[in-house]
Amino acid sequence: MRIRRILAAVFATAALAGLGLTGAATAATATAVSVTPASVTPGECTDNGGTIDRSTPVLPTCRGGMYDGQTVD
Repeated sequence: MRIRRILAAVFATAALAGLGLTGAATAATATAVSVTPASVTPGECTDNGGTIDRSTPVLPTCRGGMYDGQTVD
């Protein structure tokens, strides 16, 4: 009887630890996908549907496409 309780506690702990690791891996994957770069290359801007706007005062900016509003380096 005592061994059954110990085994049940071990399995419950392992199951809860597994759920914690799965949640952390999912959160890490979601975070990695949503990261946007501070600046993009001219090729990245045009390849993803944007055009380079060189009329901005400081740095050229990507207009339209996936990187709309990002500076072009």
